[in-house]
Amino acid sequence: MIRVLIIGTGAMAHDHAKAFVAMDDVQIVGGVDPNAEALAAFNQEFHIPHAFSSVSDAVAWGAFDAVSNVTPDGIHHRTTMPLLAAGKHVLCEKPLATNHADALDMAAAAQAAGVVNMVNLTYRNVPALMQAAQLVQDGQIGAVRHFEASYLQSWLTQDHWGDWRTEDAWLWRLSSEHGSLGVLGDVGVHILDFASFAAGSEAERVSCRLKTFDKAKGGKIGAYTLDANDSMAMHLSLKNGAIGVIHASRFASGHINDLRLRLYGTKGGLDVRFEGFQSSLSLCAGADLQQAKWTPVAPVPVLTNYRRFIEAIKASTHATPDFARGAALQRVLDQSVVSDASEALDQKV
Repeated sequence: MIRVLIIGTGAMAHDHAKAFVAMDDVQIVGGVDPNAEALAAFNQEFHIPHAFSSVSDAVAWGAFDAVSNVTPDGIHHRTTMPLLAAGKHVLCEKPLATNHADALDMAAAAQAAGVVNMVNLTYRNVPALMQAAQLVQDGQIGAVRHFEASYLQSWLTQDHWGDWRTEDAWLWRLSSEHGSLGVLGDVGVHILDFASFAAGSEAERVSCRLKTFDKAKGGKIGAYTLDANDSMAMHLSLKNGAIGVIHASRFASGHINDLRLRLYGTKGGLDVRFEGFQSSLSLCAGADLQQAKWTPVAPVPVLTNYRRFIEAIKASTHATPDFARGAALQRVLDQSVVSDASEALDQKV
């Protein structure tokens, strides 16, 4: 039985808890949150026996094997490092950190500790993405030359998930003071991973423009200064020679939460989609190239990140996406911010 500790009690912590509760070989043994009321409610909902107000208290107790770190982005580093020092396996929410130095520090500490370490890049749970990556690896579309990717949300133009003007859960994502890197940090990390993972290569160079739109009188609602970016447009070069464009926005009216990716290679193309919370994959290759005919590829189920995390712990094996991947993605995010602030758009990654 793998004993899991969950740090944080927000919406994503509930997703983590539901995933682990459903596993016969996992027991959630403790919860951590400085908000005693929220922690009590969370523990009661998921029948968690132990409660801690801090990571240090939980580490001192020590009766757990693995951790889901579902704290706000800005404290991933300081909450994860003591866990790694204690030899605990860690699944950390994305982004791994809010700057490359901290992410690199976490990756090095995880490697030194010899523990299973994963970043919860949730779209690795999408069958179409995993199949596309495998098809590229198998050479089905030849050498990748070009790609186009997007992550489109519209929660700033409709209230499908709630009213961003009145709810803290959304307002903090619009404020750099509250730890947000805007759409770049929130969903940019996902679409960067989505595109480069499927293309089979790490990033090499990036050019980026970020935009914050006026959303409230004086640019502020209550304690929240709405200065985090709302849209991004990026040009990315990969180490395998491919180039492409990536864009993301919270103003994409008509799209609740949609990801798209097209990969173009010397022998064919792939169309990867996660739209309406369903994934699909199409391939154009071989004889179909002459007619530009795209054929659907039947989905193959994949294990979730949560399950792969547990399986890796049980088998004492490596699991991906790991902290090293999280650090590499954070490097691109950092350089995107540098690019946006510079007259010279192109920045070495």
